Amino acid sequence: MTDTLKVFAQSPSHPLASYIDRLKAGGALLPDNPQNVMEVVGILKSYGVVLDAYYRNLLYISEHQFLVFFPFFKYFNGDVSLAKLLRHWQHNRINFEYAEYCMKAMLWHGGGGLDAYLDSPEFKAQAQPAIQARIQGNPLLLGLHRLFPEFLPEHVRQLSYYSGLGQFWKVMSEIFLELSDRYDRKEIQSIPQVVAHIQAGLVAAAGLPIMYTVKLRQQSYDIIPASARLTFLPDVAVPYVEAVFFRGTPFSGTVSYNAQAHQISPDQSRFAYGALYADPLPIGGAGIPPTLLMQDMRHYLPEYLHDIYRCGLRGEDDLRVKICETFQKSMFCVTTATIFGLAPNPIDTTDPEQQRQNQTYLEGWMDRFVESRLSNVQTIA
Repeated sequence: MTDTLKVFAQSPSHPLASYIDRLKAGGALLPDNPQNVMEVVGILKSYGVVLDAYYRNLLYISEHQFLVFFPFFKYFNGDVSLAKLLRHWQHNRINFEYAEYCMKAMLWHGGGGLDAYLDSPEFKAQAQPAIQARIQGNPLLLGLHRLFPEFLPEHVRQLSYYSGLGQFWKVMSEIFLELSDRYDRKEIQSIPQVVAHIQAGLVAAAGLPIMYTVKLRQQSYDIIPASARLTFLPDVAVPYVEAVFFRGTPFSGTVSYNAQAHQISPDQSRFAYGALYADPLPIGGAGIPPTLLMQDMRHYLPEYLHDIYRCGLRGEDDLRVKICETFQKSMFCVTTATIFGLAPNPIDTTDPEQQRQNQTYLEGWMDRFVESRLSNVQTIA
């Protein structure tokens, strides 16, 4: 805790009580110092550029690859050329597979209004006209749909998550890139200011409608109509934090999928493979999904952040590991903004009952952080 923060009496009832006190004092889960500010803003600048590419591709797939079962060129956004194909084969490209990994984590874990809507009779009614338009004149798909009536709707559910995540990342990309611009203008100089910027962006976007429409045979079909009343914060953003920040999915090759080994909990709610728990060392190697994200971000690092990495003990030899460490710092800042934004009462309230409610609320979050990388990011420099 920095010297500028007001010291609160720590409650001995929780092992992470010091972080609760820091939040109550207006601080963040990440310590406030100039290098942390530089690292967090720099990595979010790179992340914002990558998210811009990710969200555009997710929306392209949801709108232009609707029920296309062999989408060989889905990562090309409709711009297919030999030069682009050669770059793709040489892996000189954005790794859109990571975007799909996050989408599938959200689809699998569910939660929020989007998940509830996609299990509703209204969704089934909305999806059927689009499905019929897509399979019209295709005997193979018509027969498949008759034999397995839930198969195509399940694919439409997945495409809805492509769209929902794409809309979420569009907003986050804009927030992160604006943060970088404000830092360059010297408007952002502390971690609490970083958190406040992100929180303000989330609040401003909270009520944005989440809708999904596809155009087939010159006619538009609403898969997620305005009448579903889905909005940005509760129906997409919060489930994203739960699925990607906290739960995630076990990384193949690092744990056993053998049920007898008991390395993976049968209870999804106890999963702790998300961004806030990931060990940065495996992230530096192949076969771990976040490695793709770190590889993408390394191409867009601001020079001031790249200089910090070059001056490290191993130079650029462990660049992806360093990027992951910094990325975790930034995600604890985003999580702080989420905590503040969802708090039942103002964090600085003086009302005793509201303080009690906030204490219970914050302890609930801290319960999730006990086994996270929170303590590690306090000292990484």
